[in-house]
Amino acid sequence: MATLYKTAKTEYKDVEDLIEEKDKRSNIKQRVLMVASRGVTFRHRHLMNDLEALLPHSKKESKVEAKQDMDVLNELAEIHNCNNVFYFEARKHTDLYLWMSRAPSGPSFKFHVQNIHTMDELKMTGNCLKGSRPILSFDSNFDSQPHLQLLKEVFTQTFAVPKGARKSKPFFDHVYTFSIVDNRVWFRNFQVVEKDPETGGDMGKDAKPTLVEIGPRFVLNLIRIFEGSFGGPTLYENPRYISPTAVRSAVRNQKATKYDAHLAAKQEREARLKENPLPVDPLKDVFN
Repeated sequence: MATLYKTAKTEYKDVEDLIEEKDKRSNIKQRVLMVASRGVTFRHRHLMNDLEALLPHSKKESKVEAKQDMDVLNELAEIHNCNNVFYFEARKHTDLYLWMSRAPSGPSFKFHVQNIHTMDELKMTGNCLKGSRPILSFDSNFDSQPHLQLLKEVFTQTFAVPKGARKSKPFFDHVYTFSIVDNRVWFRNFQVVEKDPETGGDMGKDAKPTLVEIGPRFVLNLIRIFEGSFGGPTLYENPRYISPTAVRSAVRNQKATKYDAHLAAKQEREARLKENPLPVDPLKDVFN
């Protein structure tokens, strides 16, 4: 009996330790570090400020120059006690790239940010309390492919405000939607409205809440997924991605081809005039 009691007591302690360890893992605080590179424009900066307002568990760092060594971002995340990093990388003062990484072990995602519309530009009627927790809504296409499933998990850990986070409010009043359209991720932010928008009074019991868009809007075009944080072996590469530099080069080549065709037509017209000169008008000098 004593041996059985000791064995049961030992097994109970083992199970209790496992539960305690699982609770510790589930209560890991998710914090997001937001960093921008040098050369960001005012629209890029306003988008970063909007995301900072939407994520009360985020921390902001001054601009860095991490082109040579991306490990600096992992060190900054460790200093600020953050396990997620948003790195806004601007190139040529026009293109914006977003690095989304799980520091310090990875994985990391590189996106090209397109169709940026900040809250100041949209001026929508929706309004939510600053610091409230969001509801995340994902398109069903996220479950269709493995790399989209991984992307969904990272979005969940990054954009979901953890319970009890600093500057957060203990209720939900807005929704973040992530949709896959044209092989890109479309982000929208909606307020949950439970009152009549015309009268401002409470709706009936059978009425359903409505959604009013707040902003910001942007589209993420996935470029590549890395195994590590800001580097490492490539897990996935988007075969449909075309860099904005290549697009601008194609436009310039098209314009150059059009100009060359115009010059060729002009030279051909001048050659025809030389081959077929007009007859001399005998009355040309009469009225001079």
